[in-house]
Amino acid sequence: MSLITDNLTFNLVAILATILVGIIVYFKWQLSYWDRLGVPSLNPVLFFGDIKDFILAKCTLGEQFKEFYGKFKSKGYKHGGIFLGPKPFYVPVDPELVKHIMQKDFQHFVNHGNYFDEDADPLSGHLFNLEDAKWKNMRIKLTPTFTSGKIKMMFQTLADCTRGLKEIMDHSALNHAPADIKDILGRFTTDIIGSVAFGIECNSLKDPDAEFRKYGRKVFEVGFIDRLKTICILSLPHPVLRFFKLKFTKSDVEKFFMSAIRDTVNYREKNNIYRKDFMHLLLQLKNRGFVADDGKVTDEKENVKEKALTLNELSAQAFVFFLAGFETSSTTMTWALYELATNQDVQEKLRNEINNVLNRYDNKLTYEAMMEMTYMEKVIHETLRKYPPLPILTRKCNKDYTIPNTSIKLSRGTAVGIPVLALHTDPEYYSNPEKFDPEHFSEENVKTRPGFTWLPFGDGPRVCIGLRFGMLQSKVGLTALLKNYKIKLSKKTELPIKLDPKSFITTAKGGIWLDVEKLD
Repeated sequence: MSLITDNLTFNLVAILATILVGIIVYFKWQLSYWDRLGVPSLNPVLFFGDIKDFILAKCTLGEQFKEFYGKFKSKGYKHGGIFLGPKPFYVPVDPELVKHIMQKDFQHFVNHGNYFDEDADPLSGHLFNLEDAKWKNMRIKLTPTFTSGKIKMMFQTLADCTRGLKEIMDHSALNHAPADIKDILGRFTTDIIGSVAFGIECNSLKDPDAEFRKYGRKVFEVGFIDRLKTICILSLPHPVLRFFKLKFTKSDVEKFFMSAIRDTVNYREKNNIYRKDFMHLLLQLKNRGFVADDGKVTDEKENVKEKALTLNELSAQAFVFFLAGFETSSTTMTWALYELATNQDVQEKLRNEINNVLNRYDNKLTYEAMMEMTYMEKVIHETLRKYPPLPILTRKCNKDYTIPNTSIKLSRGTAVGIPVLALHTDPEYYSNPEKFDPEHFSEENVKTRPGFTWLPFGDGPRVCIGLRFGMLQSKVGLTALLKNYKIKLSKKTELPIKLDPKSFITTAKGGIWLDVEKLD
């Protein structure tokens, strides 16, 4: 009996050892991919690939890609190949290659390559994730909802939300209490997006624990499981993830948003409610198949079965608009205020522009006034340069592609990581890149700089569809604050600023705290 047990144990150990050796051999062979292709590579480590520091939460993925970019560029390479775990990623270094990928040869790189599963995770089926014909059709449908005219239609909602913002800042100034500006601006943008995307008064400026704020914040909370999911999504083939029905959206978040959207849709359709917001435009797409300049939600004369959005599709678009609108804009304004608090001369110059422009509009926030603030635009552009919300943009090669001026062929399915943060902080394109200088975006400097070196919204056919709304939201928030308050950096802010390695977007570790002084 003992002999049989020993044999079974030996066989089991032999099988496990064989499997382990097989995995190691596969990893080593996979990690030679770029060498076999003739693309410059680094020194990937077994299992980690090139992102060991990111996996161990020592740095952000954007900072890791910036390091890769620096190593390739210092050796004179125009591109390179790295590994996220065992998964190869092509990294363009030369902006001309970035231009080919994002614009000139877009037909080879149509998709972002993000993992999503519309069946298991319906809120993941939004414009940012959709691929091929589905993306193209959805983009065509949604484009009319983001015209200047439609955004102008929503402007009053943005302006109205500044009242609650000023009440909070007044309280902070009166009590000499440092303001957790990221939290405050997150509540401000939640109220705006909740109103224009869902037609719901969120009241998160008055109640920090309001449901929309609570669940919106929860999307961006990254625990151990979320980080593990992210690593799996970055490094494993999507069919494997779909086989295991991996969901990125938390179940309680999905339940809340699906319910909120369904209730809003049912109420508006039942009562034929017209409101100047994004939800009305989505309802027109759902029921009519197109966006019209009228107050009708439905039209019984129109046959739209082929063109209409399903409820799940509508929900996914509303969801991503909410997330992108509240988180990226609040983050951008937070970074802008940090830099303005640090650079008082820039703050004063911007405040002067705000006052001069508003004086021409009876000191009222208007859409036209926002469009006249040219220095404001430079300040926001410079903020987005130093702190792009998405420090990396991904693409997936959807058909074999020969890299320009080489014989190197990228195979269909190859992932591409465009190092946005690295391009934004390259001294070849931005003099003294660590310095916050809005004149980086003077007309003269923009003209002399190569294209595709400023990519906070992406570029080409997949450029962010909501960029104008995002810019407007940031302008309104900064105008309301700087007109009424002088901002200084609080001692509560941890210096030097470090980026939070656990955050999906470019966020300060420990937050940013400001001292607020009310102006007469």
